[in-house]
Order: sequence, then C-alpha cells, then structure tokens
Amino acid sequence: MTALDPSATEHRSPLARRAFLRGASAGAAVTAGALAGAFAAAAEPQSAGPSGRRIPFHGPHQAGITTPQQDAASFVSFNVIAPDRAGLSELLRTLTERIRLLTSGGPVPATDLASPPTDSAILGPVLPADGLTITVSVGASLFDDRYGLTARKPAKLVAMPVFPDDNMLGSKELHGDLSLQICADSRDTVMHALRDITRHTRGGMQPSWKADGFHAAPRPSGTPRNQLGFKDGISNPEIDDRTVADSVLWTHGGANGEPAWVEGGSYQVVRIIRMLVEFWDRVSLREQERMIGRRRDSGAPLDGTGESDAPDFQSDSQGLLTPMNSHIRLANPRTPDSAGQRFLRRGYNYDRGLDLDGNLDVGLIFCCYQQDVERQFQTVQQRLAGEPLVDYISPTGGGYFFTLPGAKGPSDWLGSTLLS
Repeated sequence: MTALDPSATEHRSPLARRAFLRGASAGAAVTAGALAGAFAAAAEPQSAGPSGRRIPFHGPHQAGITTPQQDAASFVSFNVIAPDRAGLSELLRTLTERIRLLTSGGPVPATDLASPPTDSAILGPVLPADGLTITVSVGASLFDDRYGLTARKPAKLVAMPVFPDDNMLGSKELHGDLSLQICADSRDTVMHALRDITRHTRGGMQPSWKADGFHAAPRPSGTPRNQLGFKDGISNPEIDDRTVADSVLWTHGGANGEPAWVEGGSYQVVRIIRMLVEFWDRVSLREQERMIGRRRDSGAPLDGTGESDAPDFQSDSQGLLTPMNSHIRLANPRTPDSAGQRFLRRGYNYDRGLDLDGNLDVGLIFCCYQQDVERQFQTVQQRLAGEPLVDYISPTGGGYFFTLPGAKGPSDWLGSTLLS
C-alpha cells in the first residue's frame, strides 16, 4: 500500500480577575511496505528504548486510554482533506500502518544519498518504542455529508458546547475532524511520531491545532500535582476491574442507541484549561483548600487523613467540613445518581511561557474517557458551573471526540468497522 502524499501584585476581586482573563485572551511519498520489512526485522529482541516500555498496539481497545500515563503528550487536531470515502479509507489505513511501526520501534531503513531520508533522524538510527502510544479519535464534523457517514455517527458525538464559565470566544483550538493523542516516555519521541505521521498523511489530513503537555512526577508520592499545587486525579475509577471498565469506559454496539460499529470505542473529551496562577498564589491556603475540598500537602479530603480516603459527605450534610460548593463535592457528590457519572481522567500539565501581558500561560490539558459523554462529563461539567474555582481557571479550547475501536490484529486497521 502506498502512503498518502505529500499581572497584578495583589489579590483582586472576582470582577478584576475576570477582566484580566478577557484581556489576556486579547514531501516525497515513502512506501509503507519498504519500511515495514525493516521494522519487522528488528521487532524481536531489540531494546524497547530509553524507558524500556513497548506498549502493545493490537487489541479490542486502543492503547493510550488505560495505559499508565507517560511523561510527555501532544494532543493534535486535524482537518481531514481526503477527497472521498476511498481517500478516507486510505488515510486511516496509512495512519494505522505508521502507528503500528512507530510503536514497535526498530532501525531506520537506509537511504541512498540522492533520495530524501526515510526518517527525520531526531531519534537516531534506531527508533525506540519508548512507551509510545498514538490514540486516534474522530470528531462530529467527520460525519457530515463528505464521506457518507452521517447515519453512522456515534449516538452522543456532538461538537463540544460552550459551558457557562468558558472563555472560548475567538479560540482557534476547538473541535476537529480527527484527533491524535500522542504519548511517550520522552518528549522527542512524541515529536518524532508527529513528524512521521504528518509526513505520510499530508494528502489526507492537515493539522489544525496542537497542545503539548507533561506528566508531573509525584511529589512526594502518590498522585501527581497540577499547576495549582493540588494532587489531580485521586478518585479515578478502578478500571482494572473489567466490570467497571465496561460500564465506565467502553461503548457497546447496539446499546444506548449506538451503531454496531462502535464496540470497544470510547468518548474522549479534551479541554485546554489555563490556570491564573498569579492570582491563585495570593489566596490563603485555607481558602484554596476549601475551594478544592482537599488538603494541599497530602491530597486528603478535608474530613480525612490520606489522599485515598473517601470523603463522607453524608455525615457532613451542611458542608461544615467540606463546603457544598467545593470542587470535589460538586464534581462527585457521591450519591446513587452520581455513581454513573464517573469518568477516567488522563490529563497533562502544560506550560506555554508568557502571554502578551507578561503573565504565565500555564494550566491543564484536561482529558477524560467515558462510555457516554452526555451522561458523564457533560453532567458533571454543568454541575460545576459557577464554582468558586472559576475565578482562577479559564477553559480556552478543546473538543469532543470518539475514540475508534482498536485494531485487533496485523490485518485490521483503525476505522475498519466504521467504513465497512
């Protein structure tokens, strides 16, 4: 198969913070077959790379969802420009081929001096697998009338709505036909994978926006911290339990109005959330902890002693210990109704340097996966509207996507059930 061608110094009022927020936002084709042979030859006892991790590509679900988080990530949205359905099929086949090869690692095929190199060489002559996963999802816009897929759209896939506290006006980082979540144990491995994929798919899709993130090391232990200094992701569901994963993560064909082809997929939400740390750093520790609902040092809930302790909201029905409008209480009130609204968080911190006003542009690339984006993420987000934390965070971009079922074997490809 031929690859596709080519700041303020004092604590301010909420109105002042919101005003600040508004102002601050003021090649040559290479055959996959030739490369496949070279990579396959080295796929046996070769080193898995600097991290020693090689993540299996094949399976009923894509890697990069339940995979333990790698250190570096890029979330990249694309506009699909394939001319027709056959071109879309070729794009997805090529994309699958590249991911299969890149996640396996191996020596780069030799290039004669008169030809363009077969690889960028930023990782050297032997590609490390380096814990690389590349997770492919599609947006609602792919299901317009271009490719005859309107009737096959996942039941809950829509363009991400603008929520009450969002700052999306004029954002250029919204939605997309197709998204890639590229994660690895080294930043340069992520960069290499993106360069390789864009080179081989240039005739089928064009990048629209990109957000780069890093996974902080636990300090001192347990769950890593976000840019507000609090541990983030403590109460994720136990997806190692297959029953939990089947009810929280994976879509099932024919259930809940879903088309048959979605079996093994999942809904992905990406949110770029800027954190106004200059203001946050001037808030008292007590106020910070009451807004979040946890101790900053240990991550414990305000009525507990360790980060893994479950808050007892029933015994605190008046919010004397954990305020009723604290983040953890609104996000998960731990009632029978909210039990079905949990989702798997897989976010990354980001640092984009300084904005035009000289303020730190840092925050969170919030990412989560779930079976039903309306029942799970969207319900929780609506409950969080107006929480005290909104004076210190500003969602500026992102989108809803549907993560395709996995490629089950060497002859399968991502999107095969969608286009069959």
